[in-house]
Amino acid sequence: MAFIETLSTGMGFWNPLIWLIAFVVAMLIVYAIWARGEKGYNKGTQQGTPYLSGNAAPSNEEVHIRAGNLYWGFTEALSCYYSRVVPLHTGILTDYLLWFLGTMAFVLVMVVVL
Repeated sequence: MAFIETLSTGMGFWNPLIWLIAFVVAMLIVYAIWARGEKGYNKGTQQGTPYLSGNAAPSNEEVHIRAGNLYWGFTEALSCYYSRVVPLHTGILTDYLLWFLGTMAFVLVMVVVL
């Protein structure tokens, strides 16, 4: 009957039966709150759309924010860095492997020397 035993540690205790009872009580509270919810909600109707002060919802294409717009300030602030680094990214796996091996060799030399 390992599930009724208490495991004592230096920082507290663990009793699976107490945790199971606490979980069941929490689920009963959640169910009671859910059961008191609004009964008239119909999924997939006008009730599920966001309220936009009476205006029609725009299409997804109109509200889509491109990553270039989202990170404009970040990329503009680091434009000097990006102008030097972007040409180094060729998309060829062997180039990235060469960069990785060169960096690892540099780190190894620094660790051995220092």
